[in-house]
Amino acid sequence: MTDRIVIIGNGMAGTRLASELAAHGGDRKVTVLGAEPYRAYNRIMLSTLLAGAAEEPDVQLAEVAGHGVDLRTGVTAITIDRRDRTVGTDRGDRIHYDHLVLATGSHAVVPPLTGLAGWELPERVVPFRTLDDCRRILAVADRARRVLVLGGGLLGLEAARGLAGRGLEVTVVHPVPYLMERQLDPAAAAVLARTLAGLGVTTQLAVPATAVVADPRGVRLELADGRSLDADLLVLACGVRPETALATAADLTVRRGVLVDDQLRTNDRHISAIGDCAQHGDTLTGLVAPAWAQARVLAQVLSGADPAARYRPRPVVTRLKTAGIDLAAMGDPGDGPGEELTFTDVAGGTYARLRINHERVTAAILLGDNPSVGTVIQLFDRGQPVPSDRRSLLLGRALGTGPAEPATTPALMPDGATVCHCNNVNKRTLVESWRRGARTVDEVVAATHAGTGCGSCRDAVAGIAEWLSTVESVEVGR
Repeated sequence: MTDRIVIIGNGMAGTRLASELAAHGGDRKVTVLGAEPYRAYNRIMLSTLLAGAAEEPDVQLAEVAGHGVDLRTGVTAITIDRRDRTVGTDRGDRIHYDHLVLATGSHAVVPPLTGLAGWELPERVVPFRTLDDCRRILAVADRARRVLVLGGGLLGLEAARGLAGRGLEVTVVHPVPYLMERQLDPAAAAVLARTLAGLGVTTQLAVPATAVVADPRGVRLELADGRSLDADLLVLACGVRPETALATAADLTVRRGVLVDDQLRTNDRHISAIGDCAQHGDTLTGLVAPAWAQARVLAQVLSGADPAARYRPRPVVTRLKTAGIDLAAMGDPGDGPGEELTFTDVAGGTYARLRINHERVTAAILLGDNPSVGTVIQLFDRGQPVPSDRRSLLLGRALGTGPAEPATTPALMPDGATVCHCNNVNKRTLVESWRRGARTVDEVVAATHAGTGCGSCRDAVAGIAEWLSTVESVEVGR
């Protein structure tokens, strides 16, 4: 068992690792260094702050300090001495470790545009990545009317929808001919763009930006086609890059991220990396579900609960679920082997596409109101055979019938069905937490972590908790 564990990073990966280690018990000392001067928060939920649908306390993560964890916020790690096994901080401290974990996350990419050179951005140009960024955006938005968002990926659209929810005129500028090109095909992106337009978000596609002109009164974005767009605020959502400076300076193996093996170890057996900063094989995570899965595995290894635990990546499902938009995308959106099923209702804001190969869902895009989304995600996630009725799988209903009736009770849901994909929590785990004494939604969430990621499963968790409260006994393991 490792005695002294130092975690650099108090974000979603580092906080989850500290929580997992505390849950395993033992007398080890865990020190968490967080450069940001406040409690850890759910980065996924920052768009709800922009929309005014949540306050800062609503996005804070559970505190682990005082449970064998020495949490130091506002402290930046600046050096790693691998020979002496110490971490140096900006406060002048030297902290000894038996095992060091890098959970340094990633930082926002600032595009190399004319007018954005230098370390400090103009007041009206703000990236969308951290709580401080969110505060800066809101400070300008309070006195703004028009907003530009540079970047039409997942993060940019979340920011755009949030700001449009405040009644601002929002325009998304994207250099690619269609939105979310990593997750969507052109047809799905066209439906999404129309849906966004109905929600107050216009799009300028297939046009790169070339320069930014900003002053205290406003900001102008120059485009490659000779046009310019004026606004009160420019939000940068141009992607993120793993934070690897510490690892590079310590001579750890770094490619795009800090290279780790199946046990999340770097080329130094006393140092691990998880989350956005880590590269497992050829893959960077970039999403919360893999980061939390890595934290779970590493906690098992470091605590001695399962020294042989291995991280095995699961299929990734991308969700964009905000007011007026419900999108799930999984697998490669390009062409691939197998049969393709599609349905498009542009006026209704609905698009569905499934790729089925050898009776398995290998890719899917579901946009809009679709009763089958949960079933499709389960089939993709588990690699299970698809039903013979392809139409009901695509549309949630068979041809010539009315809307499919949802399950009238969670009792009809299989115990192994995944309810929370961010935390890989299935129905059985929720039921077992109830049996151990959790009696409210908040208690079930605290016991299982379900609903603490993107939040899209909170209604399902609440429905299961309500069902459990109405039955005298629940049999698990059908």
